[in-house]
Amino acid sequence: MGRSDGADDLDTLPPGRWPAYLTERSGLPGPRANLPLAIAAARRASEDAIAALLSDGGEFPVMCAAAARARRSAVPAEEHAARALAADDHWRVREGVAIGLQLRAEEDPAAVAALVLEWVDDTDPLVQRAAITAICEPRLLRTPEMAAAALDACRRATDHLAALPTDRRTAPSARTLRQALGYCWSVAVAADPARGIPAFQALDSGDPDVAWIVKENLRKKRLASLL
Repeated sequence: MGRSDGADDLDTLPPGRWPAYLTERSGLPGPRANLPLAIAAARRASEDAIAALLSDGGEFPVMCAAAARARRSAVPAEEHAARALAADDHWRVREGVAIGLQLRAEEDPAAVAALVLEWVDDTDPLVQRAAITAICEPRLLRTPEMAAAALDACRRATDHLAALPTDRRTAPSARTLRQALGYCWSVAVAADPARGIPAFQALDSGDPDVAWIVKENLRKKRLASLL
């Protein structure tokens, strides 16, 4: 089976056939999902198609629906639905939300930067994780404004993690956020070293989770080459 994004076929399929089509071409089970196809679906999904994907319940169809919802997050109801999907139990569904926000950011970066800084203050670490992974994408950080938003999001998410009581830091949601912070900082700092390096070096390495985040980012070549 080819790995093309399937855009032409999606344009001609009725919504009810989207779940089976996407599942067949998902690349799952396997180590990598067919992300070009998920992106094509997110760009083209109608409300009926999104409903069909969510009703199907399969991991890849719901991932595509999550990406479509997040891409439409300018609409309050869609933003609410995307935020809920950002806390889904399935990591690929959560990744779909980040993909959808990145697609919207290509069209309206300022709006997504504002949304990210709202989501990163959510009480759920998984929503915070969606915020930082959405904006910490090199292709989106080519302006000072977006780079600053990425740094701010990483700082806030790190502060929220450090503020959690010890017994909550071992929860899967907190560990998922920590894992994302273990690479997102390097992306944000590389986009704006002048502001990013001092912000990164100011992190409190006396906190064990923050120390882990610092250590993991220092392993990334994009950051190591700047220090």
